[in-house]
This record gives sequence, structure tokens and C-alpha cells, in this order.
Amino acid sequence: MYERNDHDAHARSFDKAADVYDAARPGYPAEAVSWLIGDATGPAVDLGAGTGKLTAALVQRGLDVTAVDPSPEMLRVLGERLPGVAARLGTGESIPVDDHSAGLVVAAQAWHWVDPAVAVPEVARVLRPGGALGLVWNFRDESVDWVRQLGELMDTGSAYASDEVEPVVGEPFGPLERHEVRWVQQLTVDGMLDLARSRSYFITKDADTQAAVIASLRRLTAEHPDLAGRDTFELPYVTHCYRTVLPG
Repeated sequence: MYERNDHDAHARSFDKAADVYDAARPGYPAEAVSWLIGDATGPAVDLGAGTGKLTAALVQRGLDVTAVDPSPEMLRVLGERLPGVAARLGTGESIPVDDHSAGLVVAAQAWHWVDPAVAVPEVARVLRPGGALGLVWNFRDESVDWVRQLGELMDTGSAYASDEVEPVVGEPFGPLERHEVRWVQQLTVDGMLDLARSRSYFITKDADTQAAVIASLRRLTAEHPDLAGRDTFELPYVTHCYRTVLPG
């Protein structure tokens, strides 16, 4: 596990790669989005909204969404994609919306950046009684050999280890429900390289290390029997979803 200063540096790093993050990172499967919403009617707050991957899916479901993120560059990209969505600078520990104004708060690929001791009561402040908190992460399915090698070459093991710990919520929320969705992302070789470039563990490396990572990934796509000679391929994911309700 890395120290808090390293944690903060990784969290801030996305300002440097907002466009490549938007181009490379996958969205969320429809089944996962439906499960996260459940019976919630909104308005919704998307914490750590980034470039709007989940925000867009919520808007498509008819929800009134406020997108919150600490990165101005991420919100710039979100604003270009979703000009009608309210986009505000903020964090899970300081959410810039009124008390009891939301029926749903979600955090996609983001809850591991917050301090639960501060963020949990802050989310409870924002939600109406009976409102829900939904958390979601996309994980590459590293039971597949080339996907496991991809993760090793991108040096994301320690990042995944911290992400894969069951999320902490607790009181005043009710029990944490869990749901899993398996799916695939269609990628080109360049898309896979951009996926590496979008990771905080890549962004925070020096230029020589970044170049070495990209070279090793090119070798993987050229030499692994499941990838060699292919223009496109399927990257398998397992999406972990969590939901809990604020008692009425």
C-alpha cells in the first residue's frame, strides 16, 4: 500500500491526461448501471465523475445529474461531452450540493480516493432519507493470461490491490449489496496503449520509464499468441457494483 502523499499525487495526476483518459477508459455495462440506479429517482450526484463515463449513462436514463470532480481538466472534457450537465469542482469529502437534495449518489472508479470517515457522513448529508449510494469499479479479468501480463507490464498490481479491497461505507447506511457483471471492451493496439497512458501509475512515471512500458506492451501485442497479427481484440472485464441505502 502506498503512503497518503503518493495517494494524493496519483489522484491529482489525471489533470495531465484527461483527453487520453476519456478516449481509452471503458464505460460501464448497461446491466451495472441499471443495478446501481435500482429504484432511485434522482436527482443524482456523480462523485469523481471524471470525463463523464458514468454521468452520460445516468443522463441517458433520464436522471438529472450533478457531476463533481477535483480535476478542472476532467470537468472540461465532461463539459464538452455533456454541456447540459452541472459540473462542479469538489470531492467526496466536500460535495458542493445542498442538504438532502439527491436521491442517488454514485462513485465510479473513485471511492478508493476518498477518506470514508469524512466522505460517508458527507454523502449522508446530501442524500434524502431512503436515497442510495452506488459504487462501481471496472477490473480487467486477469484470469486470462495476456490480460494478466498486461497488468504486470503496466505495473498496476499495487493499484489494483488497493482497489479490490471491499469498499468501506458503514453507518448511517444500511448493509452493502454486491453485484458483478462480466463483459468485454473492443480495443485496437493503440487503444490498449492509451489505456496504459491513462493510468495514474503511468502518468506519474518519468519519461524513460513510460517509454519502456509502451515498448513492452507493443512486444506483448506482437508476440502473445492470443494477440499477434490482430488489429482488434476483446479485453475482458469484471465490473464490481455495490449499493447501500440511507435509512428513511
